[in-house]
Amino acid sequence: MSIIQIQKVSKFYADHTALDKVSFDVPKECIFGLLGPNGAGKTSLIRIINQITAPDEGQILFNGNPLTKDHIKQIGYLPEERGLYKKMTVYDQLIYFARLRGMDTSAAKKTINEWLEKFEATTWKKKKIEELSKGMQQKIQFIVTVMHNPSFIILDEPFTGFDPKNTQLIKDEIENLRNQGASIMLSTHRMENVEAICDNVVLLNKANVVAQGTVMDVRNSLKDNTYSLTYRGDVDATQFMGIDIKENMQKDGSTTLLFTYNDKPDIQLLNNPLIQISEYREVIPSMQEVFLTLTDSSHE
Repeated sequence: MSIIQIQKVSKFYADHTALDKVSFDVPKECIFGLLGPNGAGKTSLIRIINQITAPDEGQILFNGNPLTKDHIKQIGYLPEERGLYKKMTVYDQLIYFARLRGMDTSAAKKTINEWLEKFEATTWKKKKIEELSKGMQQKIQFIVTVMHNPSFIILDEPFTGFDPKNTQLIKDEIENLRNQGASIMLSTHRMENVEAICDNVVLLNKANVVAQGTVMDVRNSLKDNTYSLTYRGDVDATQFMGIDIKENMQKDGSTTLLFTYNDKPDIQLLNNPLIQISEYREVIPSMQEVFLTLTDSSHE
């Protein structure tokens, strides 16, 4: 089942096409990576889902029905450009946004206190937003986004301003929200975070979908039968292999070879007592490598 279905969505502006018949589904209870370079169409798509603007062609379904204004309360949105009121206190700010999202005061207070405790931020209640560090403000913005328990959450660059410890905290909370039944669309340029927490991804480039699927399927789609062999020993392993070596690296008494086979290699070719193999694996491109390859103009 999908919570969001993007069906042949196009968006045109006077000087360019932002989206060109884009189609993909966001599964339920999934962390879904919306990826692409600047100008690929991600922002336009997020604006359409949030009904800030409308598509020129195509449609979006929410839980199988055409997206309408009634769905807004089921969506939580963390924009890249944050929108907190600098002069308001943390607590007043959270109560204000909770009421805007239809929460009654009693439920809002309970939820706000739970989130502030989770982020070790209970002492911030009476502080004005302008008195907080960038990372502290980010946490408050995150609470604003999720405190009304939306079924679909859009997070646009949610890790900006966080140190590694707090980045991990936010990643853990994103996974907790998914495990509790929410669906999360994560837009980020941090491919290491995509690999760490995303279940599925779509990669946009120049208004078009260039890859989609599970993270592993997308990575596997670009593998090229390259293998890595790391061994210790004074013997040149290449003499037993009879193949062209792409790369030969030596470090701390170990040798690592990168090489390509047209068919799956037979490890028995390296059955030699003078070679001590410590690692032998197929090389699968990282999401960073996938991103760079598929958004490179020379790849088109």
